[in-house]
Amino acid sequence: MAPNAGILAAGIQAGVAVMGIGGPRKSLEDIRRIAAARHLERTLGPWQLAGIGIGAIIGMGIYTLTGVGAGNAGPAVILSFAVAGLVCAAASLAYAEMACLMPVAGSAYTYSYVVLGQLIAWVVGWSLFLEYALACSAVAVGWSAYFAGLMQSIGWTIDPQWLKGPGNGGTFNVPAAAVSIAVAVLLTLGTKESARLNTVLVGVKLVALCTFVVFALRGFDAGNLEPFAPFGTTGVLTAAALVFFAFFGFDAVSTAAEEARDPGRDMKFGIVGSMLVCTLLYMVVALAAVAALRWDLFASNAEPLAHVLRSTGYTTVANLVATAAICATPSVLMSLMFGQTRVSFAMTRDGLLPRQLSAVHPRFHTPHVITLLTGVGVAVVAGGFRLDEIAALANAGTLCAFVAVAVSMLVLRRREPGLQRDFACPAPWLVGPLAVIGCTGLFFYLGQTTILFFLLWHAIGLAWYFAAGRRGSTAA
Repeated sequence: MAPNAGILAAGIQAGVAVMGIGGPRKSLEDIRRIAAARHLERTLGPWQLAGIGIGAIIGMGIYTLTGVGAGNAGPAVILSFAVAGLVCAAASLAYAEMACLMPVAGSAYTYSYVVLGQLIAWVVGWSLFLEYALACSAVAVGWSAYFAGLMQSIGWTIDPQWLKGPGNGGTFNVPAAAVSIAVAVLLTLGTKESARLNTVLVGVKLVALCTFVVFALRGFDAGNLEPFAPFGTTGVLTAAALVFFAFFGFDAVSTAAEEARDPGRDMKFGIVGSMLVCTLLYMVVALAAVAALRWDLFASNAEPLAHVLRSTGYTTVANLVATAAICATPSVLMSLMFGQTRVSFAMTRDGLLPRQLSAVHPRFHTPHVITLLTGVGVAVVAGGFRLDEIAALANAGTLCAFVAVAVSMLVLRRREPGLQRDFACPAPWLVGPLAVIGCTGLFFYLGQTTILFFLLWHAIGLAWYFAAGRRGSTAA
């Protein structure tokens, strides 16, 4: 272990202990007993894990945030995707190690509870609400834009005031709210995707992006790449902080740790492989977009890929890409909303949230209360706010959680170096600090308004924790 890295981990651990802010911690032995009691057969190989990662990562983010990113970085949005991918890859490796040690529900919240204590776990769990719920809202807004664009191209025009929230010059984004409620209802009824359907939808998304690249590159114009970075390094990093949203989903690989045939080998391949494929694909998509059409002509468009194709004369292809996005995206929305309920369950199980929220429907055997509440909340946000605002705040929650996972990995390496790790993060004293510094740095490029809302959200969360959550906790 590098001396400086050891000092870093020891300092973090000592700081938490001395300040007394961590609170009670869960036992790793208890977590492992839970995992052993719910052991799953190890059937997933490296290619299956990579496929899970690619399918989870490629969602509405790349379909919608290419324009938002270009608006902040110009053609250098290509580099923004590379920066976001690098930071996310570092975080994902730390995440994978922790998932192998604790393959149970709760993800970053559970890891923080075991390593850093209850209070920090609460902050992380409260951040995960932003990640999942607002990610759902952002996906819904993107879906709405593609839906409206497709309807308009076939002659059915929707009144623009019902496609935008008040913050964007409209009244309410009805399609975004409607798809959010519809997905919540489906989850309440117990609807599940089959593995075959998931595979088909992954294929649809990949084919759509590859089709976009092929046709957009036909109109390649090097002049559209000049100036390459009109807003300099600041623009590149600001865009990276926003397009980070497009990499959500890699944790689907880490949560499959219990089912990997050889976690020490396969998890590394699955995570690194899926992140590498998606990062390269995103960079190619961004290159095709900014080379085919000047970046400022689609920067504010919520359906940038389809807009680029329509503007360059490929209307039919644009409609096909939009149709693919419309058909495949609800699966991502379902996964994110389901993830929200899992985090909520972990927190209600620990008594930090009211246990009534985890009530199970007597007929459908689903957590209908928290699912429907989540659906309504997602619908309100999706209907009333702009895509860039939602994505930025969702990223803030995610970046916070990723920092906590990386710190938890470093502290646990220092505290219990002899633990049996089925998957060990390579070069942890390089990867961990890279994830912490990278995520923290991107956080501060999200903008003052986003940071203020993030702090306000946590002020509300801490008020609840000290007023009621801590007293209801099952921890000693």
